[in-house]
Amino acid sequence: MKKFLVIGNPIQHSLSPDLHNYWIKNNGIDAIYEKQKLNEDKLGQIISQVKDKKISGVNVTVPFKKTVIPYLDELSFEAQSTQSVNTIYLKDNKVVGHNTDIVGFETSIKKSEYNLNNKEVLILGAGGVVPSIIFVLIKMNVSKIKICNRTKEKAENLKKLSKKIEIIEWGETTNFDMIINATSLGLKKEDNLNFDFSLISGDKFFYDVIYNPSETNFLKIGKELGNKTLNGKLMFIYQALSAFNIWHGQKPQVDENVIKLLDKWLKSEF
Repeated sequence: MKKFLVIGNPIQHSLSPDLHNYWIKNNGIDAIYEKQKLNEDKLGQIISQVKDKKISGVNVTVPFKKTVIPYLDELSFEAQSTQSVNTIYLKDNKVVGHNTDIVGFETSIKKSEYNLNNKEVLILGAGGVVPSIIFVLIKMNVSKIKICNRTKEKAENLKKLSKKIEIIEWGETTNFDMIINATSLGLKKEDNLNFDFSLISGDKFFYDVIYNPSETNFLKIGKELGNKTLNGKLMFIYQALSAFNIWHGQKPQVDENVIKLLDKWLKSEF
């Protein structure tokens, strides 16, 4: 039986095992997918197990998408471009890091039917998923990307990705068409971004990369102010689909049943 993992810290919120094990069972694959909380000093051990074929594949979440890179033998074009890895596999005896967050985020935007052409986007946060978001925003021809992060220096490091990027102060009032929460604030019910959105007109798009809980305080505020909102559920599903295809050579169908099951799992968590 092949073994797959998602690693991170925290990790209890992840529904990756539920989704992957559902697809594994439906496709008659002899495998199991588990989640494992670990500290950074254990990353090398996990990668060694991939090389030794004790683990067949790994998904990587917060906060290891960048810190795992030195342990890998190769990076895909997407992972190299973003310096962010969320999917690991063995190819020709080399441990390869890939980024499926890009296809996940891009597909979720396309499914939302929101036109990003010439729009201004504000990103809250500068963590591992942000380079993937920027990659897609540039591809979709946004006019400007504003980034604010509690640690400004971390945000400044992202400026090299595009001339369209502007760094602003955390909490600064600014114009935008779309706002993306790419921080981990929202994983806990009591989490709050402490932004004043009261002056924002109700024609914006509030997007949260978090999918569990399905409605963060950030999205609640956006909805209450009459804005379009979307959580990270579709991004999560389609990044998982891409990883599943890499590992198993199969592309499970994303139908209403998968969406309903995910909603059911989300409800059972809270």
